[in-house]
Amino acid sequence: MTKRRDPSPEFDLFIPMMGDLPLKDQRETMERPFFSLQKRKRVKPIEYQSPDGETWVKIEAIPAYGMATIWDADILIWATSTLNKMREQGVNDLPRTLRTTSYDLLRAIKRGTSGRAYQELQAALQRLQTTSISTSIRAPKRRTKAGFNWLDKWTLEVDPDTDQPRGLTITLSDWVYEGIMAERSLLTMHQDYFLLSGGLERALYRIARKHAGNQRGGWICRLEVLRDKTGSDSKPKEFARMIRRVVDADQLPDYSVEMAATTDGSPAVRFRLRGEAEALALSARLHAEQERRSRFESDRRRTSQVDDLMDRIAKGHD
Repeated sequence: MTKRRDPSPEFDLFIPMMGDLPLKDQRETMERPFFSLQKRKRVKPIEYQSPDGETWVKIEAIPAYGMATIWDADILIWATSTLNKMREQGVNDLPRTLRTTSYDLLRAIKRGTSGRAYQELQAALQRLQTTSISTSIRAPKRRTKAGFNWLDKWTLEVDPDTDQPRGLTITLSDWVYEGIMAERSLLTMHQDYFLLSGGLERALYRIARKHAGNQRGGWICRLEVLRDKTGSDSKPKEFARMIRRVVDADQLPDYSVEMAATTDGSPAVRFRLRGEAEALALSARLHAEQERRSRFESDRRRTSQVDDLMDRIAKGHD
């Protein structure tokens, strides 16, 4: 049964309308494996280290709840987008605690509002609060680490008469909040990101948005590096098969995906802006058509020359 929207304005204070809210996410979390790609419970830690050894991430879960998933991260994207919009509107002293309703949050991240959806939202909040992250990112010294959870706390108020969710408060951790406050650390995301159903597709879009951006020619990444960046626990051969399925479907917002190879022949993936890819495809078609016409004209001239020669020979015999 669909929950009725809470009419109380108390929990909508300072929260902008969600319909036209530009989606924003933090660069630092987009290119590294901070979230599980599976909807089933994951308790196996994620450990990542950049090729140069300068950046590392370790994600650990409490067995009772499991690791925060890439779908749970939609809540953090909502919080980032909301605070960024408030900043653009000139709101001073941006809060670390956001107040909204379960209904509004679910609608904002393009989820249903069934009873099951409310239960899944609470489970997601629980995972975000209990998942432990250790990283060298933003640590004060190279040899130190920052440790945090995504959320410090959250509370859900329930109407005592109807037992329906009334108001929701979410308090971001200092690490998450500080990243949002660094405005240049945010990137705009496509509105259809929330509609991606696969965890791998979501991770690939985030990685492409961070690395490919708007650069001409796109961005190529080795499969082995891409596997590390997504945090996938699939075997290399299975990961390659999964990537090929994504390539065949070609449904990522903003970017086309194609198999490629590096200069040394290693299997890789190329991400390229769809507009550029379409322009290149059109250019290739026009070039092919031009070549076809050139060959046609060349054949026509050659035929004409042969005909003229045959006419002269025939006249000579006469």
